[in-house]
Amino acid sequence: MVPINNLILFSIAALGLVLSPGPNMIYLISRSLTQGKRAGLISLIGILAGFLAHILLVSFGLTAVFIAIPMAYEAIKWLGVFYLLYLAWQGVRPNSNSLFETSDLPSDSRSKLIRMGFLTNVLNPKVAIFYMSFFPQFTNPTYGNIIFQNIELGIVQLTISTSLNILIILSASRLAAFFQRRPVYIKIQKRVMSGVLAGLAIRMAFDKGK
Repeated sequence: MVPINNLILFSIAALGLVLSPGPNMIYLISRSLTQGKRAGLISLIGILAGFLAHILLVSFGLTAVFIAIPMAYEAIKWLGVFYLLYLAWQGVRPNSNSLFETSDLPSDSRSKLIRMGFLTNVLNPKVAIFYMSFFPQFTNPTYGNIIFQNIELGIVQLTISTSLNILIILSASRLAAFFQRRPVYIKIQKRVMSGVLAGLAIRMAFDKGK
């Protein structure tokens, strides 16, 4: 079992993944605003399936890679550090997009909504790098089976992502209107999430590994 303090830190990282601007959230909010809450929830099914694919990949693939190639751990770790810093910069750079600045999308069938949600997530480099770089920071052979630990972290991440995304989908129109009337809150949201991401990047950089 992963220690509770590691689960808390990982939960903060997972929250940062959900709230940082990216294809998943922009797609879900845009879909909810243009085709309704039901379409947003159906699209979320595809996105969660994409998360599951990433979890299975990291659980059954990376463990073997790290055992065979120890340097792979450090390479992925630093890739994650630089990518988190990139995401942090995206949130504070001039003219950066907000999570709630969306675009119109055409109405699509149920099956296409799920398929598009899946592809949006499974092909999202931010998600792939999050799983590859963050999971090893919170697992340790002394805690038990690494694969089971990865699955445990995956369940935590899926729970956070599902809960928060459902709330955002159900209140997408109100949130969009709120932030359009109060652009200063968009700046605050972006800077807070940038600070969280930068802090996580620093923690990862100083992690000694396992």
